[in-house]
Amino acid sequence: MLEKKLKALKWDSYEEVTHGFKLMLEPLKEKMNGSGHIDLGNSHGAIYDEETSQMETFSRLVWAIGPYLYQNEDVFLKEEIHASFVAGTDPTSKHYFGKLANYDQKFVEMAALATCLLLNKETIWQDFRAQEKENIAHWFLQINERKIPKNNWRFFRILVNVTMKNLEMPYSQEIIDQEFAFIDSCYQGKGWYCDGKESQVDYYIPWAFHYYSLLISKFLEPDEDAERLKKIRERATLFAQDYQYWFDRKGRAVPFGRSLTYRFAQGAFWSALVFADLEALPWPMVKALFSTHMQAWFREAIFTANGILNVGYAYPNLNMAENYNAAGSPYWAFKVFLLLAVDRQHPFWQAEKQLPHLSRQRMASKEMRALIEHSAHSEQVMFYPAGQFIENQSHAPAKYGKFVYSTQFGFSVPKGTYFYAEGAFDNTLALSEDGLYFRAHAQNDAFEIVEDRVVHYWSPMPGVHIKSTIIPLGQAHLRIHDIQTEKVLFVAEGGFSTTLEYSSTFSDHKFAQIDTPLGRSSIRALKGYDDANIVRPEVNTNVLYPRSIFPCLQGKIEPGQHRLISLITGAMTAEQDSKWGMTSEK
Repeated sequence: MLEKKLKALKWDSYEEVTHGFKLMLEPLKEKMNGSGHIDLGNSHGAIYDEETSQMETFSRLVWAIGPYLYQNEDVFLKEEIHASFVAGTDPTSKHYFGKLANYDQKFVEMAALATCLLLNKETIWQDFRAQEKENIAHWFLQINERKIPKNNWRFFRILVNVTMKNLEMPYSQEIIDQEFAFIDSCYQGKGWYCDGKESQVDYYIPWAFHYYSLLISKFLEPDEDAERLKKIRERATLFAQDYQYWFDRKGRAVPFGRSLTYRFAQGAFWSALVFADLEALPWPMVKALFSTHMQAWFREAIFTANGILNVGYAYPNLNMAENYNAAGSPYWAFKVFLLLAVDRQHPFWQAEKQLPHLSRQRMASKEMRALIEHSAHSEQVMFYPAGQFIENQSHAPAKYGKFVYSTQFGFSVPKGTYFYAEGAFDNTLALSEDGLYFRAHAQNDAFEIVEDRVVHYWSPMPGVHIKSTIIPLGQAHLRIHDIQTEKVLFVAEGGFSTTLEYSSTFSDHKFAQIDTPLGRSSIRALKGYDDANIVRPEVNTNVLYPRSIFPCLQGKIEPGQHRLISLITGAMTAEQDSKWGMTSEK
């Protein structure tokens, strides 16, 4: 019933966005008890303890509750927020959020709570007693005394101190300035940041770097912070010109990188633009990008039977989850509801939706570390990254190192490492010394991104050096691998994964294809492979389809220099394959 109601929404008016928020909040209201914690019952674990997981669930709902209360009267939610702040920040309370350690997960959760107080200074904040205000400030300001990662977490310090400043409580201007300086050091140009390391350019740029910058900008002093405000708005405007390419005309964003269980947080940047009253793109386009994105998500199986957002992407899937994804973590998606703090008379709400008219179908950016191509009238987006990687996170080669990512076909993460099918090596070249244990493309030693191609220089193991050139061709692309090896290698080239449901397949020694209602996935050897076949990987490896299948080329090469060339298609229609002469002769 919940899914049906959400699916019916167009997400294009204040009333509909509010209704959608209320529908998703309703299953959780009965679990609220004024403690600042929400127990979702028996569930999987995360790297932090159960108490932190329960606090996280509560705080992530506040990303929406805070903006909602800014413009709406709701006695139940206001009392819940008030009681939770009191209980969570009182050191004598059994629900105390606690004395925090270095790198504590609760520093992340401070962001939503601080935003709620910033927005509701005249209502929620003013209702606290003097001692309660001191308790709240003392708990928040622990972030100034502890170590935190050198990445988007630095915004949490800024946000806490800006909040304390606006609430006329103790704060550190020195820390605000220091952390803004760190943020500036992450700037790569043309609107793009990196998330602490140059190899990390993913969704943390829109839903963290720009989102927090735009949010905070509303509470900076125009006179004191004029230069900072100008920089924030100029960079966000530049970023919007590129970020619109990450979405296809159906509203689907490219599945790429970590933290994908945050789902419609992918659209939070559009909300932040409206909140900051920054028309980086015409409001009709921003509205279309936002509303189609929200509609796209509610076509997917993202709720449990009890109406709780599940961990996964297009369906419940712990295999692709991060170690920091607890049961309530997906509610980070509620950052998108910052829109609820925007006045109903804002031009955004009055605008008629209009999808962006892209000036070009292909866009390459060294700052973004990717080339993006729209095809089939923007029904599909192909995303070709280079030079991206993240350390100490699960499935990094799969989430950052595939040669291409698609809004139609997604990508897959491994379920094992011993057999090829366990690795789910779609859209990558995997190599093995024994034919069992395969190593796929992961990190680049160097890379090139130009208007018509992406080039990877990489080494999967000692004694093997590869130059991989990827040339996009609409819904198809060429892969050219120049390999220098000191050892005998088994090689396997994976194409696009697609759903196993209603699939028909064909393969011979140089060509393999799969047809499904989604379109066609095919691969043809042009040089250097021995055989072609169809691979059915482990279940729950593709982020879009629980049961998947992909075409593959395989071969064996001796020590020396080799060139492998293949043509890979992930087409919404069979006509694209015909264009490149890839239709089978069944």
